[in-house]
Amino acid sequence: MSQCPFANLLDPDTYAQGMPYEKLKEIRDAGRVVRLEDPLTGVPYWAVTHVEEMDFVSKNPKLFSSAERSAFPMEYDQDMVEGIHRQTIINMDPPLHQKVRRIVRNAFTPKRVESYAEKFREHAARIVDAVASRGECEFVEEVAAELPLIGILELLGVPLEDRKQFFDWTNTMIFADDPDMITSEEEGMLASLEVIQYAMTIAARHREEPMDNITGALLDAEIDGEPMSEDMFAWMFILILVGGNESTRTVIAQGMRLLMENPDQLQYLVDNPDKIGDACEEILRYNTAFISMRRTAMEDLELGGQQISKGDKIILHYHMVNHDEQVFGEDAMTFDVRRAERMPDLYNQLRSFGFGQHFCIGSHLARLELRIMMEEIITRLRNPQFDGEPQFARSLFVNAMKEMKITFDAHADSASAA
Repeated sequence: MSQCPFANLLDPDTYAQGMPYEKLKEIRDAGRVVRLEDPLTGVPYWAVTHVEEMDFVSKNPKLFSSAERSAFPMEYDQDMVEGIHRQTIINMDPPLHQKVRRIVRNAFTPKRVESYAEKFREHAARIVDAVASRGECEFVEEVAAELPLIGILELLGVPLEDRKQFFDWTNTMIFADDPDMITSEEEGMLASLEVIQYAMTIAARHREEPMDNITGALLDAEIDGEPMSEDMFAWMFILILVGGNESTRTVIAQGMRLLMENPDQLQYLVDNPDKIGDACEEILRYNTAFISMRRTAMEDLELGGQQISKGDKIILHYHMVNHDEQVFGEDAMTFDVRRAERMPDLYNQLRSFGFGQHFCIGSHLARLELRIMMEEIITRLRNPQFDGEPQFARSLFVNAMKEMKITFDAHADSASAA
């Protein structure tokens, strides 16, 4: 195969300095589905660059499998795929996928999620209270990470005093490609095992005192008349933990960065706080939490004008698609908090939560947490400035920030005391 002229979307170094928007545009302009090389693994792949093709792949799991080689874009030993990955809903195909999804979906319905709003607002006020009087903070851990972590731990039945441990475990498990976050793959696996041990402790507690939460729903569930296995429960616990806190932490942190880089847009939201909800949709579009997912072609077929062979690796790149000019207009590469005002269907057009069978079950929760935190941050942390360069995670999977020190006007008022 000849030298590929484009950036490797599966090289973590591609994202080490932030999302490479111009490089992504080069690939998107090259075609609707583009064949790329991955010298790191030797496994070539097809990058899906436009919404229409992404939706087709996402809606047809018989043609494009999540289970065959897992939905994660990395390469794994097939024993790991079969023994671990297929225990989690993200790596399942129908009909098993629908059966497992039904077990947890009740905790994430719009009505159920909205019932969390009052408590989340109380948490958000306390989070901002903790830094407001200082006039400075490390935004990622002290502000962005807190509410998503608190929210998912409460839904899982984990005491909040353990959240720092879960914050550290999450970082260790998910940022295996960043030397600042982890020292070895073994360390990541050890963190997973520690979370599994913790999950089993909660399971034992549930047998003594049944819980009405996601953990209880998983433990009480039956699939085809059989109880959910301990292995499936453990890995589902990890998936919900990581997906339920890291993704929203990332969007909150990246959203704050974008607003600070565009102070006129931040000021617009300060002056028009009723527009913060709409602005959150643009934040979700412009800096999607998860960069990409994988599918495996299950037969020979044509996609986006390209001939795909059975077994080919397909990469659904959500950032690429969320900047599709054919959907979002000629200024799709521009961050604009007023986009939803002129594009009322933005909520449904963005693909930040995927599409089809695997549309993110926690999307309502993520949107609520993002909106509540942004309403608290924008109205209370005035005149924010960077205190040094933001630090991006070296990851091909999660569009995360690992550190962002900021300053702002200090004040001593306490919203949570009201």
